[in-house]
Amino acid sequence: MNKGLFYLVTCLLLTNCNSPKEKSDSQDEKPETVDSIYFDKTVDDPDFKLCRPYVYQYFNDSKGLIFEGGKPLLVEAFSNQYNSGIVPKETGLVRIRFVVNCKGEADRFRLLGMDNDYKEKDFDKTITDQLLKITKSLKGWGVKELRGDSVDYYQYLIFSINDGIITKILP
Repeated sequence: MNKGLFYLVTCLLLTNCNSPKEKSDSQDEKPETVDSIYFDKTVDDPDFKLCRPYVYQYFNDSKGLIFEGGKPLLVEAFSNQYNSGIVPKETGLVRIRFVVNCKGEADRFRLLGMDNDYKEKDFDKTITDQLLKITKSLKGWGVKELRGDSVDYYQYLIFSINDGIITKILP
């Protein structure tokens, strides 16, 4: 193997320099983990700040959903605000994943749609725009602590949609 090829292969293995990801323009970079959510100046709030050098995954503790009023209040917000009468009768799952910082503020919302066979699917915007707008409007995300320190963490909501109607919200 020649030196140039050796260095190229080493670069690809060590730095994953062929991966397509957007890096931040104005936010500090955090250590990369699987499915990290990097700052995107086109959709994210530039005033949203992380408090730690690492965003914890949901499985880093056993506390589950931390939302003021619990899941019933969260479900109520979607029941009151989501209008199934204006959407097409689509079926599948919509996941909204986002970051909650150590102050309980949320941003960096990312959406993924999938059909019931878990294949990626683009839902009609009348569905996804409503879900995203309601999720962004939610106040009351709890502060998560790990070993006595407040931490930034990933949170997700998964909406089971049947004929345009929300039938279940996870977690």
